[in-house]
Amino acid sequence: MLHLFGNILTHHGSAANNRGESDGNITPLQKLEWKGETHTTVSAEAIRWALRYYWQKAGYSVNRRWNDEANEFAVTNPNFDPIGFIDDDVLGFMRAEGAKAENSDEPSGKKKRSKGTILSRRGILEVTRAVSSTPYNGDITFNAVSGAKSRTSLYGTEVHATRYQYGFAMTPDRLNDKSRVFAVLDGLVSLSEVAGNHARFLYDFSPEILVLRWTHDFSPRLLYCFQEDETRGSLSVEVLVDRIDAGDVDPKELWAGGSVATTLSEWGVNAFPGVKAAVEALKQVIRHDMQLPQEG
Repeated sequence: MLHLFGNILTHHGSAANNRGESDGNITPLQKLEWKGETHTTVSAEAIRWALRYYWQKAGYSVNRRWNDEANEFAVTNPNFDPIGFIDDDVLGFMRAEGAKAENSDEPSGKKKRSKGTILSRRGILEVTRAVSSTPYNGDITFNAVSGAKSRTSLYGTEVHATRYQYGFAMTPDRLNDKSRVFAVLDGLVSLSEVAGNHARFLYDFSPEILVLRWTHDFSPRLLYCFQEDETRGSLSVEVLVDRIDAGDVDPKELWAGGSVATTLSEWGVNAFPGVKAAVEALKQVIRHDMQLPQEG
């Protein structure tokens, strides 16, 4: 059984306001400790949300459709349908219902307690949390916005000029419609805004660099493989090169696109100047290996 893994590095940008909470009058970024330093982060849930929204805008049949006017999801089929809806198939679902009232018709002392029910499907696509490529140095901007009755509200926003990297994994054979693996790749290479609130900030989450692996191996062995020099801003893939050199990763199983392509091509990786070209090349291999029909 073949597995698809990937590691993605976004474009450099000014990330801010990626959650709906405030700390006093400061809108914070999510953070975590990463290799001994504080980095900003974006949740896997936010990436999955953006992927579903991409499918909706691209015309795919999705069960949970985002309504911009109501600012909420509307579920078409509450019983879910992984055959008819791409998001139910790829991202999974869960609906939990509480237990019904006890059966009072039974004799005293013999009442049966009804159990709750769970309707669920585990997501085929797994996504890691996105982590900034450089540590957060505490930048905050202070802003003013005019409100009702000409009142001015002051607020601060944490800002991080950085890239984010995250990984994903899936086994296309587990999909009801195996060809949906292509919609996953198309979506991940085309993500625009991820997270954010109040439409005040735009951060391009499409990949500047990506590495994909199509393999029988059960382990990705390439997650968080990009490194950025904080001072010079240069990018490298030394971690991945070391794993190729050690024989843990077969370079023929890798498709890379972006600025690291030249470096990886020297190690026998299928390398392309652009991320879209790398994805299209791998899609042809997947079609062949899974005996899926050609487009058109």
